[in-house]
Amino acid sequence: MKRIVVKVGSSSLTDETGRITPPKLWAIARAIMSTGAQVALVSSGAVAAGRGLLGREHPRTLPEKQALAAVGQAALMQDWARAFAPHAVAQFLLTADDILERTRFVSAKGALEAAFKLGVVPIINENDTVATAEIKLGDNDTLSAWVAYLIGAEQLILLTDVDGLYTANPREDPTATRISVVDDISSVEQLAGGAGSSRGTGGMFTKLRAARIAGDAGIETLILGGGGVGLERYFSGADTGTRILAKGGAARRGWMLHGQTRGTLLIDEGAVRALHLGRSLLPSGVRKLEGNFNFGDLVALEGPSGPIARGLSNYGSRELEQILGLHTDEIEGKLGYKDFDEVIHRNSLVLLEQTRV
Repeated sequence: MKRIVVKVGSSSLTDETGRITPPKLWAIARAIMSTGAQVALVSSGAVAAGRGLLGREHPRTLPEKQALAAVGQAALMQDWARAFAPHAVAQFLLTADDILERTRFVSAKGALEAAFKLGVVPIINENDTVATAEIKLGDNDTLSAWVAYLIGAEQLILLTDVDGLYTANPREDPTATRISVVDDISSVEQLAGGAGSSRGTGGMFTKLRAARIAGDAGIETLILGGGGVGLERYFSGADTGTRILAKGGAARRGWMLHGQTRGTLLIDEGAVRALHLGRSLLPSGVRKLEGNFNFGDLVALEGPSGPIARGLSNYGSRELEQILGLHTDEIEGKLGYKDFDEVIHRNSLVLLEQTRV
């Protein structure tokens, strides 16, 4: 069964005063249930809903924002539960650590898979009540891209108050035209604006960043306006929004490019050249390491000129300290065993885009 992630921004859920508008939620739920696909919904709106319920303006401090999120999240889930009835919903509150730390990532994936097996609709939000920097940096556009990768989705749909990406700001330039399809996301990044609307934290920049994360995992992104009506039109085959095509890379590549690294390996120029030729990283090419990590952890690779790649280490940092610079036939003599010839196998390594030759 096809899997889709739909991310809904605050501006698609609330009115001008910041209050949740139930008919908007009903329309989105109706469109989602009409697809016949397994859909995970990433819903913003907790802080905005809390502001609306308490009649408050923009919070000035982080604790105030967290408190408003706690108030608003409860109301938001009640409204979503009513919108999806009689279908059951499940609430998932995640933080950046749940996505970027591999063990917690696997745990979250298992819980979401179980929700799908139970036939419920997962409704996901960032845990704004306990998040700190995540409220500013961990926007739900980015979270939705990770959720799409986490559940193996085929498509990420970002609902916003603008019907896709335009050649210029359509609110300011009447000649601006919608871009239907984007093959290379780098070609349109300069078109992204800054912050989002008064009711949310996400602008077009964060949506393109999310599309890049999703694309690196082989997932197509659609930026779409119109709320539930826009969703229904798209699912009915209308040419609407902006499709950002995926690279078609393996899903693990997406996690290696954007996941949390546990350490850094400083490698020599010869090793850099070998990686560009598609070879594995051997201990003879590693000059120094930083951080504490275990077998299978994600590490960054830096050459003399800077960051070069990321990969999954076959050796922990304590083992690797002992075999730095050694040839493969010397590993067993040093450690008393040799599980791998390579520090990082070429199949567990991804070059950073800017370093490709």
